[in-house]
Amino acid sequence: MSFDALKLANPATRALRAYDPGHDLPALRLEYGERLVELGSNETSLGASPRVAEAIAAALPDVYRYPDPKGASLKAALASTLGVGAEQIALGNGSHELLMLIAQCFADASTSVVFSQYGFAVFAIATAATGARPVRVPALPAGHPRAPLGHDLVAMAAAIEADTRLVYVANPNNPTGTWFDDAALDAFVAAVPPETIVVVDEAYAEYVTKPGVSSALRLVADHPNVVVTRTFSKAYALAGLRVGYAVGSPAVIAVLERLRESFNVNALALVAAQAALGDAGHARKIRDVTAQEREWLAAQLAARGLRCFPSQTNFILVDFATDAAVIEAKLFEHAVVVRPMAGYGLPTCLRISVGTRAESERLLEALP
Repeated sequence: MSFDALKLANPATRALRAYDPGHDLPALRLEYGERLVELGSNETSLGASPRVAEAIAAALPDVYRYPDPKGASLKAALASTLGVGAEQIALGNGSHELLMLIAQCFADASTSVVFSQYGFAVFAIATAATGARPVRVPALPAGHPRAPLGHDLVAMAAAIEADTRLVYVANPNNPTGTWFDDAALDAFVAAVPPETIVVVDEAYAEYVTKPGVSSALRLVADHPNVVVTRTFSKAYALAGLRVGYAVGSPAVIAVLERLRESFNVNALALVAAQAALGDAGHARKIRDVTAQEREWLAAQLAARGLRCFPSQTNFILVDFATDAAVIEAKLFEHAVVVRPMAGYGLPTCLRISVGTRAESERLLEALP
């Protein structure tokens, strides 16, 4: 009799598929070396603050010890920077872990979870992992003047039912790059029942330069059902260390702490994140340079007749009006890696990270 582990798994897990990272980037780095142009993972090519390396070096002698299970020092620094209490913060191994944790704590097979058609992929994964019923709300049309393929917040609010425990939104959103302003978010939160938790993923918030778009953090004090997730992977350039955090009411954070894995953020990541947070000048430089390079790259692509969706992130969603897999393959032949969007239901699109000017020029040279 053969052993079938999949049959023993719970129904929610059986329905999942393992995460597909795409290309084997570590192997490609060995193969291509400095020739490789990585524009598929929305990393920050400008690198982390110099303070990060100093903090890690200072902490290395103590790596044999467990990290602070509470992350108290980083929480205190975040609390001071964000103007919230330390008891309002939960730390995670990247914001991905926290988005999953929120679903684990508040959703199950008897509830539903609402998210946008082109919302961050983890929203659907977190929902499926709990067995909750997914309610995927159609995005705004591609021809929408303000947010093509972005969240339809009015429709999302209308989709909430009596069993809806969570609503996931992202501002700005991955992979579309779209955003909504404070007025739209305020109206949306006001329309959501107080027993439904609104999760606002702000992984790319530090890149926003548009007036009228701030953070959902300002809503947390008056709306205990609002939770904001953020990461140090993007604008703080710590993708390799995996540090994220959630900000919410003390009551919601206390629930997350019940299930949060012990020592889930390692010691080097804790000190690195605190060092990066303390270098506000470096973070501003990353935002400003990224905005400049984003506009330059979008203009270059548009000059080739390609449609670039508006973005307030460190990437651009580009519609090639043909099977984008062919374009991706041609780029790969030149050691340029981008992200295909067929998995999101956008087979003619590629998501292209904003790199350095030299990296963008390599991309343009490699385009067929």
